[in-house]
Amino acid sequence: MPWTPVEKDYRFDGPDGQVRMLDLFEGRRQLVVYRFFFEPGVHGWPERGCVGCSLMADQVAHLAHLNARDTTYARVSRAPQRDIQRLKAEMGWSAPWYSITDSFDVDFGVDEWHGTNAFIRDGDRVYRTYFLNHRGDEALGSTWSYLDLTALGRQEDWEDSPEGHPQGRAYEWWRRHDEYETGLDPWEGRLDEKVAAAKQGARVSAGDAT
Repeated sequence: MPWTPVEKDYRFDGPDGQVRMLDLFEGRRQLVVYRFFFEPGVHGWPERGCVGCSLMADQVAHLAHLNARDTTYARVSRAPQRDIQRLKAEMGWSAPWYSITDSFDVDFGVDEWHGTNAFIRDGDRVYRTYFLNHRGDEALGSTWSYLDLTALGRQEDWEDSPEGHPQGRAYEWWRRHDEYETGLDPWEGRLDEKVAAAKQGARVSAGDAT
């Protein structure tokens, strides 16, 4: 999709009070927002969320990997925060989750069915860059599937990206999810050597020792 400016000043309720759409980015450049159906009128309310949305929530990968690519994932619903925070705790979900207070769901095509919108910000300007719903939405969940629908992609140098987009070597930024904040380099500065060793190990395991 072309970058479409977000002109309205959307507001959401969060666990610490009202926030603006810019706050959903948590200081990062990109934002992926999933519309979760948990509200009056949805089957299971108020004890449970939508069955399909709950399945989707269960398959979302650890968010540290998305965050490492300057991307935030969040959910939005029309349920009050007290119900959202209760359900999060009961289901073991940790993703940020906000309450819709205005026309966000109508304006972005997620008022009647689940869907995922991607946004990017340029300073304080926010742009919508992608939208996916129905069967396409159901294929999401991995770190890669979310990055692939963002404007900046995986930000790896094999991608055919416009000049100026952030890019680095594949594998080099990868970490175990608890290593990003520590600054630990699991490759110990020897990425090529360790990748080559891993490939050789795989060949040996497959019965090809040459």
